[in-house]
Amino acid sequence: MKRYICSIIIVMVVILSIGTYYVKVASSASGLPMYTFKTLEGSSKELDPVIINGSHEANPYFESLTIESNQTTYSSEKSYFENLTGRQDAQMRRLMKEHRSFMRGKDFIDSFYEDSDFLAYASVNEDFTKSGKMESEFAIALLEKKSEDETSFNIELPDQERIMNTSIRDVQLIHSKLQVLTTNDVNSNDEKQTKEVHLYTIDLANKKVIGDKTLLSETYNGNDQVEVGMPIDVAPTQSNNMILISVIKGVNHEDGPYEEKPKESKLLSYHYETEKLETVNGSEKESLSLDMARSGYVDGKNLYAVDTKSDKYHIKTFDLSSQKITKDIELDLAVHKNEEYFATVKNGSVYFLLGNDRYPKEMEYKTKPPRLLIADLKTGKTLYKGETVIQSAEQKKTKNLGFYVENIEVK
Repeated sequence: MKRYICSIIIVMVVILSIGTYYVKVASSASGLPMYTFKTLEGSSKELDPVIINGSHEANPYFESLTIESNQTTYSSEKSYFENLTGRQDAQMRRLMKEHRSFMRGKDFIDSFYEDSDFLAYASVNEDFTKSGKMESEFAIALLEKKSEDETSFNIELPDQERIMNTSIRDVQLIHSKLQVLTTNDVNSNDEKQTKEVHLYTIDLANKKVIGDKTLLSETYNGNDQVEVGMPIDVAPTQSNNMILISVIKGVNHEDGPYEEKPKESKLLSYHYETEKLETVNGSEKESLSLDMARSGYVDGKNLYAVDTKSDKYHIKTFDLSSQKITKDIELDLAVHKNEEYFATVKNGSVYFLLGNDRYPKEMEYKTKPPRLLIADLKTGKTLYKGETVIQSAEQKKTKNLGFYVENIEVK
């Protein structure tokens, strides 16, 4: 009988906790402004796949919000269990919906590869032993979509005694072998630091690592700094033939700010099929600076770079194979040096959002409302242009402390 009483008490506590949560949700969300986009040009239907993540400053805290299909939802309006899982991008939500069993316990979109037949996953588990050494292993999983057969296994990283930290940057499935690209911080056994880019080849049938290729190794010390990065992949799970790697070198001056070394920095391309690592030499001649490239957006075939040198924003399409700019379109948006922009590319269109003031005066984040422009990548034609407004006339009278943009997605 005591056992049943304990169970009843536990259930009641859970119900009361969830009930209290929803009471707080209702009171919290009721006073928050509802942001929507006011159409200035084009069709509002273009907003249907757009997702904007951000936050509203509700003094003294920030409240997370999402504008999806032109409707605002605050984190306090979401269910208890939705908030437990945290914010997930649209691609992750789709994978979880379509392959719930396989996706259990998996995250980070760059760890996935997907085609019509397979969904593959690779991550790195790292842990310190009692002696203080780092132990690292791959967690590999493969789903055959048609049969729904799942395979999963763990294998040790080669030369893991050298590795201090590993980050997955790209996963590809080529000729039934899993290619896993990583950036590694390596122990140099002295005062120097080393960053490396590795390509691991994993034999899925025999569940072992059959290749470990070091594509790049940069060692530095003292005040020197090396940043190894990659442009934002707008389609991280799809099959890509090529990947770009930027190497930015600089120095932290003791008596001054950080200074980059443009002449020592470089942009590299790696082709999975040919296994060739090449320097992108056409960037200077084609007016594609390294800074533009590293902050650009790639889809496996092209790099889309934002140019802010003229009065209006330009989107330059850089063909990865020919290493030439194939398109340069001007957006109907004036360049504001102090404003932060967010962009993504999908279905032949560029989605460009002007968001936050980079140098806010007295913490007033918004000098202007966020503005969204959607344009055709081939013609440059504006498909949609709009700006955020507060939906309720009553809420407009209240003090609006600011809408802070974090990113933009397209379903």
